[in-house]
Amino acid sequence: MESNHTAIKTGLMRTHHCGELRASDIGKDVIVAGWVNKSRDLGGLHFMDLRDKFGVTQLGFEQFKGDLSILKKCSLESVVLAKGKVGARPDSAKNTKMDTGEVEVQVESLELLSQSDINTIPFLPYGSVEATEDLRLKYRYLDLRTQRLQEILKLRSRVTTKVRNILANEEFIEVETPILYKSTPEGARDYIVPSRVHPGEVYALPQSPQTLKQLLMIGGTDKYFQICRCFRDEDLRADRQPEFSQIDIEVSFATPVYIKKLVEKIISGLFDLPSDFVMRTMSYDEAIRDWGSDKPDVRFGLKHYDVTDLFADSEFSVFKTVADAKGLIKTFFVPTENATFSRKDTDGFTDIVKPHGGKGVAFLKTDAEGGIKKFVSDELKAKLKERCEVTGEGTFLFFADPNADVSHSCADALRRHLGKKLGLIKDGYEFLWVYDFPLLEWDGELNRFFAKHHPFTSPKTDKFDTFLKGDTEELKALSAEAYDVVCNGYELGGGSIRIFRKDIQDKMFEVLGFSAEDAKKQFGFFVEALKYGVPPHGGLAFGLDRIVMMLAKTESIRDVIAFPKTTAASDLMAQAPSVPSIDQLKELHMEFTKK
Repeated sequence: MESNHTAIKTGLMRTHHCGELRASDIGKDVIVAGWVNKSRDLGGLHFMDLRDKFGVTQLGFEQFKGDLSILKKCSLESVVLAKGKVGARPDSAKNTKMDTGEVEVQVESLELLSQSDINTIPFLPYGSVEATEDLRLKYRYLDLRTQRLQEILKLRSRVTTKVRNILANEEFIEVETPILYKSTPEGARDYIVPSRVHPGEVYALPQSPQTLKQLLMIGGTDKYFQICRCFRDEDLRADRQPEFSQIDIEVSFATPVYIKKLVEKIISGLFDLPSDFVMRTMSYDEAIRDWGSDKPDVRFGLKHYDVTDLFADSEFSVFKTVADAKGLIKTFFVPTENATFSRKDTDGFTDIVKPHGGKGVAFLKTDAEGGIKKFVSDELKAKLKERCEVTGEGTFLFFADPNADVSHSCADALRRHLGKKLGLIKDGYEFLWVYDFPLLEWDGELNRFFAKHHPFTSPKTDKFDTFLKGDTEELKALSAEAYDVVCNGYELGGGSIRIFRKDIQDKMFEVLGFSAEDAKKQFGFFVEALKYGVPPHGGLAFGLDRIVMMLAKTESIRDVIAFPKTTAASDLMAQAPSVPSIDQLKELHMEFTKK
């Protein structure tokens, strides 16, 4: 048979996959294999739908030469191999909803390769899968049989292939960096690995290859990239995992302009955009001022406005108190054509802003009573309309707090909520290049600075002298050579130009509260390298999982990872983490206390 020769030639047990056969294959001898998707006995006429990742093929048994009792053993999800000839289905039996719906394999022999226990299988992975997320995660190998997850795995593979090809064309080289490394503070807790060989000492799993990629630049690598695993022990949510993948990029003698153009090439390739695609740019200050977030979704309006000064002499004491405290009063306007809000709606807004520190949301309807209308004169209302570029009727929503960050966050949270609820968000992708991030964050309670990104981010070159002077108020105002790639309200990637002068790096550690001893203990190897000639360099890291999540049009990062963990950082399938054995603890010279 031709099928036997084909199978021998390819080295596979089958000649065709289950989504491949068409009317043009009628008359061919074939071998197909897969999972039993459906089985039917129509009064002596037996049919079976066979499924693999490529599709479904119907098997017919009119020409079967064996014992039909084997069909009773072929329970759903069993794996079988069938040999036979491709035949045309009768016109009455053709299925236009299936790619293979014009044909069937007229089976001559059938082999049951692996029987499924249909009595205990937790769910069937086709059709409308009825299973909780926890059940899907526990039996992830069954969930992976679904067409949706197989398509996502294929999409993820295409993304990494495209990235490698784009960067190879730009003369980047791929370099792997260590997984067992040194603990360095990067904003989250490290996962640590005790060393058996060095009792009492640990490795850390890298939160990112930050110092390593900079050392590659110092080592003359020039253009580096890596699709790498990163590990952070932090609070999780739908778009976070304790281990995740980055597309890591670093370039010697780079400027932000070069990095932006490179990013545009990568994005246009991954999202099938025109080759002349150019990202919209927005400064950090503009993003926070107009949208309350450094990763705004600009596919819809509801732009924010600062109206603090308009309420400086207001009769509304809540707002006047905030204005007197030099806090922030923000508003955005929802036109009547988009929505009219009931009292239940406006009361419900409090639940949206509470997690962000807000106590409530004040409102002013331009054409109705309620809210703070009795405190707003016609003159003040006219000024509000002018400030917010309002022409028609609608509702102003207000966010006020002595802490400006709270006002920004609350306004952002309600804007995003209403964007979804009111159907304002249009389809497609809107990319932003957000730049000029603050270099440092000041914590008034702790009376100290923290790095906005990480301690290797460079101040603006023309502000090096200001930075070295170290005046607290001047440091608060400094911008960094830092930038983020934002799309539809998600940060897809971020990076910066790095510190390449030892005096600047030493000062950065000092500003961040590291003693000379602490800096040497944690970063001594890196500081030493800065003594021996460092090219100016910069880079960026994309979140691979998040990019695939967006391309797959899903809102959970767990969907795009083959074997993800829960929001409690647990692997339900493998039952990890687990309690180490006594022998393991002895080898590692550790004591272990289980709560």
